[in-house]
Amino acid sequence: MTMTLARLDLDPFDEAFLADPYAHHGAIRDAGRVVWLDSIGAYGMAHYEDVRRALRDHETYCSARGVGLADFAKEEPFRPRSLLLEVDPPLHNRTRSMMNGIVSLKALKQFRPLWKEKAESLIDELVGRRRFDAVSDLGEVFPMMVFPDTIGLMDEGRELLLDYAAIVFNAFGPRNAVFEECNRGKEGAIDWVAQACKREYLKPGGWGMQVYEAADRGVCSHDEAERLVRSFLSAGVDTTVNGISHLVLALAEHPDEYAKLRANPRLAVKAFEESLRWDSTVQTFFRTTTREVEVAGTVIPEGAKVLLFLAAANRDPARWENPERFDLDRNASGHVGFGFGIHQCLGQMVARLEGELIATALAERAAAIRLAGPPLRRLNNTLHAIESLPVEVTPA
Repeated sequence: MTMTLARLDLDPFDEAFLADPYAHHGAIRDAGRVVWLDSIGAYGMAHYEDVRRALRDHETYCSARGVGLADFAKEEPFRPRSLLLEVDPPLHNRTRSMMNGIVSLKALKQFRPLWKEKAESLIDELVGRRRFDAVSDLGEVFPMMVFPDTIGLMDEGRELLLDYAAIVFNAFGPRNAVFEECNRGKEGAIDWVAQACKREYLKPGGWGMQVYEAADRGVCSHDEAERLVRSFLSAGVDTTVNGISHLVLALAEHPDEYAKLRANPRLAVKAFEESLRWDSTVQTFFRTTTREVEVAGTVIPEGAKVLLFLAAANRDPARWENPERFDLDRNASGHVGFGFGIHQCLGQMVARLEGELIATALAERAAAIRLAGPPLRRLNNTLHAIESLPVEVTPA
């Protein structure tokens, strides 16, 4: 370590930190461009430019050794590694290119009319009730109305997707009390997903079956196909659930911005994008250095774990003016809420379409939206998740 390196006695996986990470991000940024986190034995970076640069430079900051605290060069992954998130080129080039051909804008255009109809029907019902929970009645409901059918999952047990996604993201952190509590009693979710990813349990025509059909053509092996289908299930639900929930929270806490959306529902795309910057669902990811690298005078050695604070980057005042404010006049382009570079989220187009449709339907049907109680957080080692968000709306 060099003399310029700040050592922080701060645990980014402590329950108080996870409950309110934004209260600590300023201290991490102020301490330096690179910090040493004694609690986890890893380096940390929280400035926008440094985080974005590391995400883009996969040759120096690799994903193949795990995007969590565990180093796959030193210990076995708790599950077979993701062929998208936890591999680097050249393997990543092949698997990502194949999956991009399935999860395409052309495919999403075909789903849009049906998803729009479902979003409007759900919002009609909720606005008619006037009071509802934006998590359990909306954020968790809408993705489950559209995503499992898109993949072609079997009908029985779909609700276990929510548990499985939470388990996966929790595992990127240490085996702490948060990890143990999240996993307790959820073994069935892991078993269900292992079964649901197999070819014989997938419905024809869905994205899951299209992965196996690519394997039939020799694009990937059939073992790889099963793992690629699993990638859909681990990242396609919980991030969108919390993305929609944070969107509603942002609109409820910023009535002037909601008025702008009401006046122009075409701002729905910007509203969801800004909500992703304002409160990032995925807070952190790790990388591992493949060589010695210098950042702002600090030398990080080869083989070091580096924790990238994505959410802190998305509120870095050096990049964003008044970053704590949700602002529909802001250009949120460039945020790292979906990551950046070759490993950025495969399902981001799916999440963006879902968020846009919900924001539009709300703007057209609810004259006002207010909090009916304080948000209740659900602790997770990687996600900034909401357990409950009671709201009240005034019908348009």
